[in-house]
Amino acid sequence: MENRRENIDRITARLKELESEIFKLEKLAEKAVAEVKAEYSKQIKELFFKKDELNSKVLKIKEASGNAWEDMKAGAALSWEVFNESEKNRKSKRK
Repeated sequence: MENRRENIDRITARLKELESEIFKLEKLAEKAVAEVKAEYSKQIKELFFKKDELNSKVLKIKEASGNAWEDMKAGAALSWEVFNESEKNRKSKRK
């Protein structure tokens, strides 16, 4: 039969093990959070860049005369598709 001191020592040792496991999990969580933040930051920058490209093309279309705007419209449509695809990829990664 285990005496009181042995019982306390056994529980204390197990608590130290648990504390160590908790610290390891905290480190993993911190790393995961940093990686997720970095990925979101990268995606946000890419989306802003693509948005700026689209905005630039819209301004050029507004300023274009004659048939030139037809060519620009096609380029803007392609940029819009790329932007939409990026947004879909970002949303699918989040799930």
